Amino acid sequence: MTIAMGVTSLDAVEPLLSDSEMYRLGLEASTGGETGEFDLITAHKWFNLAAMQGNMEARAYRAELANEMSSEEVAEAQRMAREYLAVHRPRPQA
Repeated sequence: MTIAMGVTSLDAVEPLLSDSEMYRLGLEASTGGETGEFDLITAHKWFNLAAMQGNMEARAYRAELANEMSSEEVAEAQRMAREYLAVHRPRPQA
């Protein structure tokens, strides 16, 4: 089985951040960073993405945040993570 990808699709894809970069963004969003305004939905998104790449600390923080969030907020964070992956990871064309 061969998977073919169009060259133009690779040009449009932005590089995927590393798990530690995603973890750092999650920490910044969960603590307010320099602005002091925290965003649990965005933090969960970044921790989720970092955990998907094997970051165990992000997995623990994601679980902790999920306990403080409503199911609607968690669903929104997961939707945002899927959107990030759709833009930053090439998909094989059929």
